[in-house]
Amino acid sequence: GRCRRKPTDPMLRFGDGQDGPFPVLCCAAFETRQLIEFTLNNRPIQVDVPADMPLLWVLRDELGLTGTKYGCGIAQCGACTVHLNGGAVRSCVVPVGSVAGAQVRTIEGLAGPDTLHAVQAAWIEEQVPQCGYCQPGMIMAVSAFLAENPEPADDEIDRAITNICRCGTYPRVRKAIHRAARSLAGDIEKT
Repeated sequence: GRCRRKPTDPMLRFGDGQDGPFPVLCCAAFETRQLIEFTLNNRPIQVDVPADMPLLWVLRDELGLTGTKYGCGIAQCGACTVHLNGGAVRSCVVPVGSVAGAQVRTIEGLAGPDTLHAVQAAWIEEQVPQCGYCQPGMIMAVSAFLAENPEPADDEIDRAITNICRCGTYPRVRKAIHRAARSLAGDIEKT
């Protein structure tokens, strides 16, 4: 349906304006389709896609969950971070076939429908976002990090949170991480 590839076109091409300026791997590069079952945001789902399709594409293009962003496509920037069985992963390099039977959580499933996660609330309180593009991935990385390290020191934050923010909001990110840690520990009121 959506692919405009001709049999003579290369598998890797550059966006035509509709896709943006980034390299795009044509859908024809993927082999056969496969029914893959996993749990997404606490709901069991099935997708009929090529097993080697990146999880990011499945989330955005097949399931319509656009909170997870495409940034670099090589697991460097972190815009595509989601939780896989509780840990933070870069979904742009995770083949969807590898998540069969697993638990996947996106920014859309981080909190309840009428609530914010402590990290989301801290982001608002500390006015972290500027453009906001990287924020869903960063929030997902931080929430997984705080689940493993509830009282992080600054050097631990610097080593663990490697997401890139082109706006340079790192000082506010650090303050928000400490605020969220206190909130999760019950030391401050959640908003």
